[in-house]
Order: sequence, then structure tokens, then C-alpha cells
Amino acid sequence: MKAGIRTWQPDRLLPGFEALELSFPDDYDGAVTATLVRLPVGAAPRGAVLYVHGFADYFFQRHMAERFAAEGYAFYAIDLRKHGRSLRPHQHPNFCRSVTEYYADLGAAIAEIGGPVLLAGHSTGALICALYAHEGEARSSVRALWLNSAFFDWRLPAWKITQLHLAAALGRFYPFLKDEKVLREDYVRSLLDEGWEFDLSLKPPLGFGVYYGWLGAMTDAHARVHRGLAIDCPVLSMHSDEADIVLDWRHIARWSRTLGEDLTLMAFPGAVHDLVLSRPHIREEVFRQLFAWAERAITLEA
Repeated sequence: MKAGIRTWQPDRLLPGFEALELSFPDDYDGAVTATLVRLPVGAAPRGAVLYVHGFADYFFQRHMAERFAAEGYAFYAIDLRKHGRSLRPHQHPNFCRSVTEYYADLGAAIAEIGGPVLLAGHSTGALICALYAHEGEARSSVRALWLNSAFFDWRLPAWKITQLHLAAALGRFYPFLKDEKVLREDYVRSLLDEGWEFDLSLKPPLGFGVYYGWLGAMTDAHARVHRGLAIDCPVLSMHSDEADIVLDWRHIARWSRTLGEDLTLMAFPGAVHDLVLSRPHIREEVFRQLFAWAERAITLEA
């Protein structure tokens, strides 16, 4: 069922784009919305793509949308509940008690798009997309899955992993306890230094802190991936190398192999955490390989 109750409006952040607010039943924070964003185009012979951002993030990558459109795709992105365009003053920013809370957002977006999609996710968004493609209500509408630096494990030393699990356990009882200084600001600062532009009130260098309840949600989601999924559609999982200062590429490579039988794994040495924000020659290779894979994968799936 469609959750959208308003018409498409000019997007307030990206000129030339349109946005649609999707509304849902209240949760523990109160009123809940997600925001579907699209780049209006004419014909889209290759179908639609739905992009899902990462943690402490939102959709701002205009060049990616324009590239998809140039390749013949109708481009959509969603700012998940409590992120970006969808964040409301009464909410705990970027918080969930379970990643399954986002399934309603993806299902409503797919219903609004009105057909099969190439589902694409970055970092935490990739984790959410992988689990949705495995068990989401509209998983049969996912034609193919592109994962950009998927967050499948924590990049932490062993002693910090112990602390994390203790915090996650405490978060089962006190979900809104928060550590304000967990995230590193050097990654976001490096993007600004490279000339990328985004709203720092929606993607601040230190994020919005990390809630203990969120730690538990991510730990649970990782465990489900580690036990193995059964994604039916073709999957492309991309990662960098040590140049990714947010995640460990070895974790991505290892746990991607648990997703399903039709997996393509690609490495892009020297890329930044969000591969499409890398230096131009790396970014171009990411897009070249992505669209070549998508043409093969979606043709075979059809």
C-alpha cells in the first residue's frame, strides 16, 4: 500500500529534484515520515533505481543521480525516517531499535515507484538493503542489489568491541543513552576538503552521537548477515582497501559471501568510504563497472 499522502513538490535541498513525504503510524518518538526524492526524467528504458543512504547521512549525491539518468534509469532516493529531510525536532536523530523499522520506508517507496527496482545502498543503507532483499515484504520487486561499502561489521580493536557489546546490552534497557564522541570527524572533513557540498546540519562531521539502543540494532543486524542470507536476486558488493577509514574492507569481502548465490565482489583500491565520492578516475571506474554489471544482471534476471 502507498504511504504517500502528498503530491510531489520541488525538493528543498537539490534544485531540479522533487520530493514526496511518506507518512507512517506513530512510533515511540511520535509522528514518523520518510522522504522519497526523484530526478524527473523522460523515458527510463532500464527501469528504476532506489538508493538508500548511510548512517548520519542523507541523499545529496546529485552527480550519481544524473549518471543513472544518463544510463537510462529513473532515479529515486529515500531519506529514511529520522534522517536528513525526514528528521523532525521531536525525534532521536538517526535512531532505530531494529533495522526492520526501515522496511516500511522501503516498501512504501517501492510501491510509490510502482515497479521493480535496482535497490542500492551505502554503508548502513547497504546493510538495510541486504536484509530487506532477503526478507522484506516487497523483496520480489528487487531486481538486483548494489552495495556500496556495506556495513557488515565494526571496525574496532578487540577491546573496543567488548565495550561496544556492553553498551549494546545496556541499550536494551536504556536505548537513548548516548555517546557523543564515537564517530570520527576526519571522514566528513575529507569530503568537504575535496569540494563535496552537503548540509552540515543533516550530515555533521561528528554525526548526532550514537545511541546505545542503535548499537544493539546494528549488532543484531550484523549477526543475521553473519549467519547467512538467501537473497534471490543478483548482488554486486563493492569496497575499497585501507583507504576506507570508516570500515574494514576485509569484513565487507568476507560477509558479502554470506548473502546469496549470485554475488559479484569488486575492489577499488584508493576509493573513499562512499565509493561514488572518490577521486574522478576511481569514481568513473566504479560507475563503469556498476552499469556493466547491472546490464548483465538485470538482463539475466528478466
